[in-house]
Amino acid sequence: RPGANGNIGTEAAARSPADGYTLLTATPATVTQPLLSQNARFKTADFVGVGLVGAPPNLFVVSPSVPAKTLREFVEYARTRPGKLSVSNPGVGTSNHLGQELFFSLTGLQLVDVRYPGQPQMIADIASGQVHFGLMTAALALPHVKEGRLRALAIGAPKRWGELPELPTVAEAGFPDAMFLPWYGIVAPAGTPRPIVKRLSDEILAALANPEVAARLDKMGTQVTPASAEDFDALLRSETERWTRVIRERNIRSEG
Repeated sequence: RPGANGNIGTEAAARSPADGYTLLTATPATVTQPLLSQNARFKTADFVGVGLVGAPPNLFVVSPSVPAKTLREFVEYARTRPGKLSVSNPGVGTSNHLGQELFFSLTGLQLVDVRYPGQPQMIADIASGQVHFGLMTAALALPHVKEGRLRALAIGAPKRWGELPELPTVAEAGFPDAMFLPWYGIVAPAGTPRPIVKRLSDEILAALANPEVAARLDKMGTQVTPASAEDFDALLRSETERWTRVIRERNIRSEG
């Protein structure tokens, strides 16, 4: 069920019978929307993790007009210019926006927030130098990085990406706590019997163990990050704690 940034479908799933016949593709928004918007009538505790699937990571990119060649160089460059550099924002509460806010909370950077309805126009403005910095979905940014229209400084992932093997991870770039994956996985309504959850989890893990599946997802810009139901549950809890802190510290509120 589309609508309201996915909240309508998520609410419907949360209220469905816990019988294993209703599943939801969860994303970080499943965690953050209840923290951002008073209109979200669900919470993370309404679901139980079934299995983590993968994550299409973001690239930390700058305009070619910015002299920084590494993420640490950019931080040093921006710190000497508080309020003079700009950052693209494709929407409050998007993974790109929240990843940026996490990075700024760790580094203390002050950049001017420039709002966009989506990522395509962001690319044009960063490439032209109208905006200086942004987080972009790796697969979307890739051709522009290869053409030299954008300069990638790091990838927000636990491992390097085969499409840009020379690009360091954000941890390798010196900012391990800024690693944020816009993951997606499968959840079920809380109270779904554990034997059903385990069977579904085992099927997901078996599919992701297929090398052809993993290779195809990687080519599409999605790093396969399989995790059991228990591990995914732990991730949901830790993500809730992290984003509760960041959203409060950065005073982020949804527009809807």
